[in-house]
Amino acid sequence: MRTRIKVCCIASPEEARMAIEAGADALGLVARMPSGPGPIPDATIAEVTAFVPPPVATFLLTSETTAEAIAAHVRATNPSTVQIVSHIDPAESEKLAALEPHVRRVQVIHVEGPDALDLIPGYAPHVHAFLLDSGRPNAAVAELGGTGRAHDWAVSADFVRATGKPVFLAGGLSAANVAAAITQVRPYGLDLCSGVRTDGRLDPVKLAAFVAAVRQADARLASTRAAD
Repeated sequence: MRTRIKVCCIASPEEARMAIEAGADALGLVARMPSGPGPIPDATIAEVTAFVPPPVATFLLTSETTAEAIAAHVRATNPSTVQIVSHIDPAESEKLAALEPHVRRVQVIHVEGPDALDLIPGYAPHVHAFLLDSGRPNAAVAELGGTGRAHDWAVSADFVRATGKPVFLAGGLSAANVAAAITQVRPYGLDLCSGVRTDGRLDPVKLAAFVAAVRQADARLASTRAAD
């Protein structure tokens, strides 16, 4: 199966075009956050979501924590997918599914240890996918993504095996380590921001190298499976 690529921290229609032309399957649009790189105004997010053609997905990264506030954020920006970056109450996740049934819902799980797997049952009935990241939601200033740090991929691999939902892997990915990440974790998709940027701007050379590394890793896995 081909590993999907989600390029996050998209700042403009121009960056969206660059990512799409490089082969991105999805674009991440970061709204207001307590910390981290890449937040843009909701008006810019709406501009990008209106620009992006199907089948490329647009992910709104929202730090809202109630179903009503998340739904309002979705309606203001019109993404195809909402990425919930906080560990919200699963009851709010259930409410959101009723409020916005036609929007794809992705729950971020910040992997700080094996107990990340304990969060699966509460969210799985109400979301379409999970995204594993390296934030620290309980820090004095919450980190909800964009840290540029990798977490324990052994835990991520266990998470993928434990859920039937698609799982995106984020946190410290680059062309240099993505083959190892795919081999160990076997995620449905990959998500990155800083690994394809230079001085905060999307770097076409780094982006092309990352996409090539993913395709090469996929081809090696396919060959291994065929040989087996």
